[in-house]
Parts: sequence; structure tokens; C-alpha cells
Amino acid sequence: MSKLAAHVGTKIRMFRKNRGLTQEQLGEKVQQPQSYLGGIERGEKNISLDTIDKISNALGIRPVDLFSAYPETGRKNDEEKLADAITLLLKSRSVGEIKVILKLIEDVLKVFDSKI
Repeated sequence: MSKLAAHVGTKIRMFRKNRGLTQEQLGEKVQQPQSYLGGIERGEKNISLDTIDKISNALGIRPVDLFSAYPETGRKNDEEKLADAITLLLKSRSVGEIKVILKLIEDVLKVFDSKI
């Protein structure tokens, strides 16, 4: 198992679980059996660019998102999960709503920073 295959598989699993999909459900979306997706997620299978493209589209991410933080940059997996969850929440919002949310986040961070 290559380090890159394991990394990509871990990212696929994280995005899949964050979207509440089973391996079987993702497999249906990308026309691959669950057993093959399990092998990908465990880093046991090398996947083609076409499969990466299909999986990325099914998960609503960019292919590059599967390679982010490789090699490990010290960013914790929990941080990536939270960032992905926030992105998912914002995807269905209008630009105006996102601007309001951004302002709220900036205000909250100012409060946090002032307490340091």
C-alpha cells in the first residue's frame, strides 16, 4: 500500500462519512462495487483519474481536495472534518447569507482574540 493511496483513501472515507453515505451508496453513484470502494478507502487499490473524477463529483468536492494535506502538514484530521462540515453547511446558502455568516465569524474571532 502506498502512502499516497492510503492518504487518498482516508480522505474519501472522511468526505463520504461527512455526507452520511455508505460505501454501497457511494458505489452506486460511481458505478463501482462496495468491495472496490472499501479497498480504495483502505489504500489497497490504485485508482484511475477517471475514478477520482467520478468519486469527487459524487461527493461534491474537487479532485484536489483528496490530495490536500499530503504529505501531512500537521493539520489535524478533526480540523479537516470540521472545515468540510462548515463548507457543506454553506454550500446551500446564498452569497448574501454567506457574507452575513462571514461577518459573524469575524466578530466571534475578534472576541476570542481579545481574551488572549
